Amino acid sequence: MDHIILTGLRTILAFLIMMVIARILGKSTISQMTYHDFVAAITLGAFTANIAFNTTISLRQLLTAFLMFGGIAFLLMIVALRSRPLRKWISGQPTILIQDGKIMESNMRKLKITLDTLNQELREKFIFNIEEVHYAVLELNGRVSVLRKPEYLPVTRKDMNIPAGPRTSFPIELIMDGKTIEDNFQQNGITKEWLVSQAKVRGLALDSVNYAVISSNGHLFFDSYEDRIQHPVDQE
Repeated sequence: MDHIILTGLRTILAFLIMMVIARILGKSTISQMTYHDFVAAITLGAFTANIAFNTTISLRQLLTAFLMFGGIAFLLMIVALRSRPLRKWISGQPTILIQDGKIMESNMRKLKITLDTLNQELREKFIFNIEEVHYAVLELNGRVSVLRKPEYLPVTRKDMNIPAGPRTSFPIELIMDGKTIEDNFQQNGITKEWLVSQAKVRGLALDSVNYAVISSNGHLFFDSYEDRIQHPVDQE
């Protein structure tokens, strides 16, 4: 029983430390996953597993190694931010896969990317004809960015000399999971009385609302707990 309790406590400690390290390294590390981030994530994961389950190694040694490696990863991130030459070595650099409509076979061989993989990446961007591509670049995070040839670019309002539409803004969430978000009320000068009146116009009571948001187009949207759908899809 003592062994189970010790394992549980070590697991909780490992999780909390990993959360702190992830916070320190920041969102960009999680979303981009460059070479350095990939190595750091795998190694920190191994340290976390050992802290939780490997009782043959002292907790002090594991924590020391874990914190030192986390510190190294953080320092490398700072160095990469401040030095472009070192950033190329630490994080790598984008690689061109298609240039001026021509496939760069040497770069693809170097990166071990097949034409099947390239076509899949293009299809995920709704490009089914490779002849439409002017440039394709493999970014540091492993994603492919694409620039279409001018004749295949979508038409914009500016191209058609059409005046810009109504100004859009970031959506303002007012109720989520049935609870009002007070900070958003205060920051945007919105009162709860106004929201109650708007819900009443739609035949809703505020306590029956699951989600309420002012959309980017300025429209107020309500979603109530009662869906009023006679035959919901995929209900078990």
